[in-house]
Amino acid sequence: MAGTASLCLVLILVSSVPSAKMFQSTMMLDMAEVLLENYCFPENLAGMKEAIRQANQSEEILHVSEPHTLAAVLTAGLQGALNDPRLRISYEPGTSIQEPAPVPPLSPGMHLQLVQSSVKFEILDNNVGYLRIDHIIEEEMVKELGPILVERIWDHIVTTNALILDLRYSESGKISGVPFLISYFCQADDQIHIDSVYDRPSNSTQELWTLPSVLGERYSQDKDLLVLVSSYTRGVAEDVAYILKHLDRALLVGERTAGGSLNVQKFRIGTSDFFITVPLSRSISPITGQSWEVNGVFPVVLVSADRALEKATSILAVRKAVPNVIARVSNLLGNYYAFVDHVPALLRQISKLTPSAVISEQDLAAKLNCELQAICEDPRLTIRVSPVPPRSMVPSPSVDPAGDTSSLLHLLGSLFQVDVLEGNIGYLRFDQFPGDALMPALSPHLDAKVWAPLRDTDATIVDLRFNSGGPSASISLLLSHFQEPAPPVLFYTVYNRLSNTSQEFSTLPAPDGSLYGLERDVYVLTSHRTASAAEEFAYLMQSLNRATVIGEITSGTLHHSRSFPIGETNLIITIPFLNFLDNNGEYWLGGGVVPDAIVLAEEALEKTKEVMTFHAKLFELVEGTADLLNAHYAMPEVAAQVSSVLHAKRLAGWYRSVVDSESLASQLTSDLKEAAADHRLQVFCSVSVPEPPEEAPESIPSPEELGSILRALFKVEVLPGNVGYLRFDLMAGADTIRAIGPQLLEQVWNKLVDTESLVIDMRYNVGGYSTAIPILCSYFFAPQPLRHLYTVFDRPSSTSSQIWTMPKVLGRRYSPKKDIYILTSHITGSAAETFTRAMMDLKRATVVGEPTIGGALSIGTYRIAHSDLYMAIPNQVVLSSVSGQVWSVSGAEPHVPVQANEALQVALGIVQLRAKIPWIIRTAGELVAANYASAESGASVAEHLAHTLSLDQYSGINSELELAQKLSKHLQQLSGDKHLRVAHIPENRKDHIPGVVPIPIPPPEMFEDLIKFSFQIKVFDNTVGYLRFDMFSDLEHINRVSDLMVQHVWNKIENTTALIVDLRYNIGGPTSAIPALCSYFFDDGRPVLLDTVYNRPTDTTSELWTLPHVAGERYGSGRELILLTSNFTSGAAEEFVFVMKRLGRALVVGELTSGGSHPPQTYHVDDTQLYLSIPTVKSSNPDGASWEGTGVAPHLEVAAETALEKARDLLRSHLHRSS
Repeated sequence: MAGTASLCLVLILVSSVPSAKMFQSTMMLDMAEVLLENYCFPENLAGMKEAIRQANQSEEILHVSEPHTLAAVLTAGLQGALNDPRLRISYEPGTSIQEPAPVPPLSPGMHLQLVQSSVKFEILDNNVGYLRIDHIIEEEMVKELGPILVERIWDHIVTTNALILDLRYSESGKISGVPFLISYFCQADDQIHIDSVYDRPSNSTQELWTLPSVLGERYSQDKDLLVLVSSYTRGVAEDVAYILKHLDRALLVGERTAGGSLNVQKFRIGTSDFFITVPLSRSISPITGQSWEVNGVFPVVLVSADRALEKATSILAVRKAVPNVIARVSNLLGNYYAFVDHVPALLRQISKLTPSAVISEQDLAAKLNCELQAICEDPRLTIRVSPVPPRSMVPSPSVDPAGDTSSLLHLLGSLFQVDVLEGNIGYLRFDQFPGDALMPALSPHLDAKVWAPLRDTDATIVDLRFNSGGPSASISLLLSHFQEPAPPVLFYTVYNRLSNTSQEFSTLPAPDGSLYGLERDVYVLTSHRTASAAEEFAYLMQSLNRATVIGEITSGTLHHSRSFPIGETNLIITIPFLNFLDNNGEYWLGGGVVPDAIVLAEEALEKTKEVMTFHAKLFELVEGTADLLNAHYAMPEVAAQVSSVLHAKRLAGWYRSVVDSESLASQLTSDLKEAAADHRLQVFCSVSVPEPPEEAPESIPSPEELGSILRALFKVEVLPGNVGYLRFDLMAGADTIRAIGPQLLEQVWNKLVDTESLVIDMRYNVGGYSTAIPILCSYFFAPQPLRHLYTVFDRPSSTSSQIWTMPKVLGRRYSPKKDIYILTSHITGSAAETFTRAMMDLKRATVVGEPTIGGALSIGTYRIAHSDLYMAIPNQVVLSSVSGQVWSVSGAEPHVPVQANEALQVALGIVQLRAKIPWIIRTAGELVAANYASAESGASVAEHLAHTLSLDQYSGINSELELAQKLSKHLQQLSGDKHLRVAHIPENRKDHIPGVVPIPIPPPEMFEDLIKFSFQIKVFDNTVGYLRFDMFSDLEHINRVSDLMVQHVWNKIENTTALIVDLRYNIGGPTSAIPALCSYFFDDGRPVLLDTVYNRPTDTTSELWTLPHVAGERYGSGRELILLTSNFTSGAAEEFVFVMKRLGRALVVGELTSGGSHPPQTYHVDDTQLYLSIPTVKSSNPDGASWEGTGVAPHLEVAAETALEKARDLLRSHLHRSS
């Protein structure tokens, strides 16, 4: 990249060089020299100087006579090649660059005056600090003036509630002052690497870190910090803003900064009047790995610089209001939200909102909505920003129902418009729902004026397109008219949070013969103006399957909510206080009603006529579907069940929601698949008669075609380890296979038949002809006996055909003793799937990959009732030769489920594993024979393991984990020892291998806390000590902390008159510490033989004796000692109990222990991830007594949970008698 940039730069510069008079050839080299020595990206200049020298020797020079034009051209070329707009070339005749004259040192007073002129502060309303810095002072000045600045400025700022740091006018400063400024806004705990500055002239990098200490106090991390920036913010101030932003310590408000540099200087090019401006330093943030230079720093809140302060104060005002907002929202939710059980979770969720994350009221509303919806998913519960306070609900004007009959009839006529349209279709339009007080007065007249004209119509249209809603009281009355008199129907339930009551709305009684009933169709017309109660009516008619809704989506305006202002903000929360539960038990959470047929409101009536015409054929179409299913579906009993489901759904009105052939096809397909649990069933719409996928008759290929057929059908390979690989992506027919048989043997089969195992790749095989399956399967079975592969039942002919292997095949068969692996994917289907299932059923192959497609051997296509609807029906079914059951339509489940693209590698891994199994079994037997604690048992186990290989008991193993489980089971059955086992430990768990990975020793500073945590010590009744520990540790570890154990454990119980040692929860551990523990309970001066232990690997016997010296005082043999046990007590804990019981030193109370073993040794079976745990040590006493495998029986057997209380009772009784 660097070389390319240099080459581009050279070409641009050289092609712009003027004649020798204007620009000597050495100037290019001078420019390169300046860049190489000073440019802060030297890696982009590699090879530039040599490239310029070579280019100068060429004649390709474009003459530019005007020097200012030349400077512009060179600048454009330089910036374009290095992608750095800070590089500039200028032509400045008569200009000289002079070293700045030394400035005499300023007095402290002048320094202070300079600083005060660049720093301003004040305290704004609400105790908000404002600090404007126009120049970042250097380190030396900070050290000199620090105490004064802290006293005069910072001490006032640090007590504010929030701070606005104004860098909008900061264009200068020194990088050494950055750590001082940043440190005041960071914690003192950890130093933070905040910047790295590379300086090219010195070729050095300076790292900037926050300071461990500062003068005065740091600004609290809990307080907000907002930084104002503008397009004038430049250089060091940009660095400050960038660091604070990416430390997530400040919110930047204002404009994108200038994109300046830390250090830019101008150099003369040689002796010419051309000058080059070069950035000497670059900043690379260790936080982001990027830089603010050139691109500038982008604010989080983008506003013009002159509005930045106003915006910052408004942000702080919003943040200050957040706690009150959350409190107000919490209170309102607790008082009004209808889903009462959601309220606690909602309150917890919104309490997590951090004020420092909020930048505006709109942002606060969005964040609160996000938190609320994360819990309730209720679109009715919303918070929005509105400068207009919510309007209170105005009650509907009261109506005096006590008017005369003529007035009521006139009002009824104005509310309801009734007509009978052509074709005996009733039409009912009403544009408003009557009020609660009015409806009882109108009800007596409804039957005569509204329902009577519609009673004998064939269907009714209810027009709600202009209905703006109203009270919901009359909904039940209207719904009841479109139901039967009995049984009663529950329409909906309303829960009112304000009254904390639930009310159910059901069918209302009506005069006999006045109801419209359920059988005739109803069509509800809607528009975007349909609102409130009208929406509820449309929604319920749709959810009750009583009507077809046609028109536009309704307005979504329900009277289920109330809106409240939130404190002093412009936020408004809308809370639903009603819950509307429909007859299906589902909550309606608002939103408009979506019609079954969506059309413009003005087209709804015309669309209704089309839907009516279609609905007239609905009975014939649904019943016709059921008839086809009964006649052709491969499983008649399932067809009968599904037909009943379709019939019941039609009678229940489920198909009123379909409005055309496409929607009916979709609904029928969904119902068929659900009822039959068969994804192959499908109804589809077609304007033309679909041609059935007939099997073309097989033609005998010509000799010229044979090569192409073999190459197209088969891919053959012999993989390492003599593993055959056969892939074919199409199931050819039997006639084709017979025709190409000799060539197939020569070019395919003979290459595979002598392999050790075979992988058959069906991942891309979508099926084909099933006639060749018996031929293919026969090659993998012995000639006799013939094997029943599967049975095909053909529904059209009502016949069953059993498919068997063949007694004779062309060529040699594949040995039945060799393993077969079939690879599958989700597209493996039809005949390929049938072959796979047959091989699985007969346990002849291991299937690796994805579940197959679950296809069918044959699918027929049938027309439904002379319509444009057609039905695809599987008319053949395959039955297992083993179970006699129909093969699942969900596809063949592989033995080893993996992604299809991983199947081959997994199968090859199984091949390698199975090849190693005999060696693994023999190795395990040898390890047991050589190391098992009982030599006789170990030899017997090894002998029987070898015998299992000859019985082929380890065939079909697919993983090391499966092998480990099976081998463990055999080892334990043969030895009767549950501790003899094999574990599979993958590579990423190697640090958990017991007995191989050493237990880490904690650092000394943790010893004391670890001891206090590991031991429980109590003293009962001031006399009886209690000691519980749940694991034994190694003697080496105990010796390291013996003094601490005496101090924190033993000293607290050594003076008791009796001791209870609780081992009920002790899982064992190393046994090396048992002599030390036992020694405390025997007297000094007389060694006691505790146990004799035999070690099989070393073939040695060792005696365990009490120790002559112990840390602290001995408990001795004269005081009472009770050991508590359970069936959980194991390993080293059992050895301790066994020793103390056998020597008569302790009374054992509790349950029979687990029957563990001395800590087993772990042996790695090479080249595997298998680890063999073998008990290699056992107690060996002259009397033959042992606890391994059998456990230690207590003197007094009681339930583990009552053992402690029993022990205390015994000691109380004994101590009482002794006194």
